[in-house]
Amino acid sequence: MSDRLRLMSVHAHPDDESSKGAATLARYVAEGVDVMVVTCTGGERGDVLNPALKDDPDVLRDIAEFRRHEMARAVDVLGVRHEWLGFVDSGLPQGDPLPPLPQGCFALEPLHVATAPLVRLVRAFRPHVMITYDENGGYPHPDHIMCHKVSVEAFDAAGDPQRFPHAGDPWQPLKLYYDRAFSWARVEALHGAIVQAGLTSPFEEWVKARASAGSDAKDPENAENGEDGHPRPDPPVTTRIECGDFFEVRDRALLAHATQIDPQGWFFSIPLDLQRRVWSTEDYQLVRSLVDAPIPEDDLFAGVDERVRV
Repeated sequence: MSDRLRLMSVHAHPDDESSKGAATLARYVAEGVDVMVVTCTGGERGDVLNPALKDDPDVLRDIAEFRRHEMARAVDVLGVRHEWLGFVDSGLPQGDPLPPLPQGCFALEPLHVATAPLVRLVRAFRPHVMITYDENGGYPHPDHIMCHKVSVEAFDAAGDPQRFPHAGDPWQPLKLYYDRAFSWARVEALHGAIVQAGLTSPFEEWVKARASAGSDAKDPENAENGEDGHPRPDPPVTTRIECGDFFEVRDRALLAHATQIDPQGWFFSIPLDLQRRVWSTEDYQLVRSLVDAPIPEDDLFAGVDERVRV
């Protein structure tokens, strides 16, 4: 394999790659990096969030197949490679008490069973850098939490010849990041700029709830609250990737997931030029590094490029 830099981004469902770090992926593709997106499940139990498609007969007949086609379109937009791990969506349980997860779903798979195909992919693709979610999944969906577990396990296991010995020749990725797509600092900065521009802010109620420190402070990804019901502080960010020039690509990738994205929704009401001016980065936390990578960083491959190309 060539000395081309390689990046792997691991996600729970189709559309997650487009809502979490898509502009980063597009930037690195444009710079010649070999980028692979891995999707753990088919999103079979996802709701149809676009009102225009709720009663569409093609969607109702086979949402899993429909979402596969959506994913293929997003992959074309982003210019990345793509692989499915092949597990079944767990769904997001709701109610009090919560119902049990369905048998055979991704979140109930034994960890070694769920990790094995990702280890195989890591050893075949040989990424230098991996991106996934934190231990809370970015938000507490069972598949997001399982995606975290599987990604961290694969990062640790792929370089060990004693583990998963039938999954290919060992390969050790050099850096592991958690996606930090959501932050209250970003919401508040965008909200202030939107209001100052005389526009209607989609964040108005969240910011008010946050200011009052009430338990109703919710973010667009169902952000986690602490045990006392109050929103947790933002997690640490070590790495900010300038990618404002690729926000349009991000949006086109999002819109490819037509069942999941309402084109009239709040996200698309924020002008791109305002987003670029106020917060032109996508943000990450470096959690494992086998290379010297002083933080803060502005490149996921800081400390890696030199090693790969010598």
